[in-house]
Amino acid sequence: MSDSVRVDSWLWAVRIYKTRSAATSACRAGHVRVGGERAKAAQPVRVGDELRVRISGFDRILVVRQTISKRVGAPLAAAAVEDRTPERPRPDALFAARDRGAGRPTKRERRDIDRLRGRE
Repeated sequence: MSDSVRVDSWLWAVRIYKTRSAATSACRAGHVRVGGERAKAAQPVRVGDELRVRISGFDRILVVRQTISKRVGAPLAAAAVEDRTPERPRPDALFAARDRGAGRPTKRERRDIDRLRGRE
């Protein structure tokens, strides 16, 4: 393996993006950061570099463990990247849940629900 590799090629090789052109587009749009700085598609990455990749509204924090430029099998791709992304909040934990069959909320309950959701 080489000392450094293009960031778009690496993101494609470790299966973060399905195509290399999608990885290049993400770099152009500013969704990829290497060491906190916006990365161009041709920017080289080396072992130990930290990447922040924005996918579907959330940042994934990835650390380069191995530089690969060609797409390889899933076990080898998983060994080339360390994922330090924190857990996403569960969507059902964000909303207040009512018991099934409890009927329609009263005016007071509806106001409490609106207050919980941040709608005054």
